[in-house]
Amino acid sequence: MTRGFLIRQAVNAALTANALRPVPGMWASVPAFFAGWLTSELAPQQLGATVLDAGVHLARHGASTRSDRLGLALAAASAAGLTAAMVSSRRAGQEMADALREIGVDDPGAGSPIDWRSSSRPFRMRRDDVARVSNLEYAPGGARFRVDVYHHRDLPPNAPMLLQIHGGGWVIGSKDHQGLPLMVELASRGWVCAAVNYPLSPRASWPAHLIALKQAVAWLRTNGEQYGGDPDFLAVTGGSAGGHLAAMVALTANDPGLQPGFEDVDTSVSACVPMYGAYDFAAETGIKQVRARVESRISEMVLGKGARFPEDYLAASPLAKLRADAPPFLVVHGTHDSLLPVTEAREFVSRLRAISTSPVAYAELRGAQHAFDIFHSIRSDQVIRAIAAFLESVRAGKSSGEEPAERPHTELNPASDSRAG
Repeated sequence: MTRGFLIRQAVNAALTANALRPVPGMWASVPAFFAGWLTSELAPQQLGATVLDAGVHLARHGASTRSDRLGLALAAASAAGLTAAMVSSRRAGQEMADALREIGVDDPGAGSPIDWRSSSRPFRMRRDDVARVSNLEYAPGGARFRVDVYHHRDLPPNAPMLLQIHGGGWVIGSKDHQGLPLMVELASRGWVCAAVNYPLSPRASWPAHLIALKQAVAWLRTNGEQYGGDPDFLAVTGGSAGGHLAAMVALTANDPGLQPGFEDVDTSVSACVPMYGAYDFAAETGIKQVRARVESRISEMVLGKGARFPEDYLAASPLAKLRADAPPFLVVHGTHDSLLPVTEAREFVSRLRAISTSPVAYAELRGAQHAFDIFHSIRSDQVIRAIAAFLESVRAGKSSGEEPAERPHTELNPASDSRAG
């Protein structure tokens, strides 16, 4: 029993250490992500389990052996680390508020107390005032061309709309499992939100993914009104591969080459919120981790075996699609992202700000791993509230006919990152 306690606390300490400082290296990126993501976002639950385990062991067995004492020391170290992770998560609200303030947007929820009820039930996604309509067909082709619509039960008219694009490395993923906290929050506020599937690689090759998403935009503009949606205001968001695709949707509006058979349909969007996305498909930035991804088999799977470098790679790269008339952007990325480097997001934002005439906000979340918004947590709930403030501000400006607020020219001041390439 004493040995079991020591092993549990050793594992707990290793998980906590990885959350605070992810194990570096491409070989460790996936396990470091999974372990760090869950530990960081479920830190209160893990802290409670750590304290309970140590308390029960101490009450039953005391601290008479070396294993007891070592296990208790590891538990204390883990508790301190998990507390530090929670403090880091708590700062997300201020980090988001600072990002919005740079473009003249006020986050009314900044500084609000933590909603412990929400973060204590991380996987509860339902609200009584939100209805979901599942598996609607937005284009022919089967299950990968289906969309779920979330809307307020009262169906308020002229509701702004949001398209949510799931991640999964362009090869896995489903509309059923990502973006739910944000969509439920916005639907409760009166928005119409749509979570969409799209063709996946390797069966689908670029640009089939993007073409399908443009079909979803067209479908939502035409059919969103029956749920109260306003076809004149449609924003797009997504995380990871979904962040890449959301940026591509926003930056290739009305490109006839990407709209075969529906060239004249308006596929523009009013705002874009990509989170922990991939923005450089051709290694233009020179970032080491990006080069490794571009040279890996994942690029071949997404772009197809016959893809030419750099032409076909640039065609799928948000960095190569920057435009002055891009919609307002809010880019969100974590400093501890093991899968997609934060330096890639910094470079994308820097270059987009140099070209776009619309506001470009950037929130860099210290201590955040990849996929931090999948379920309710101290961090994700604050990020969601700020995203809602950003989108509602863009909506208010569009409704009043105002031009977007001029963004002050500021250089990025990123947190130090030892893994920068």
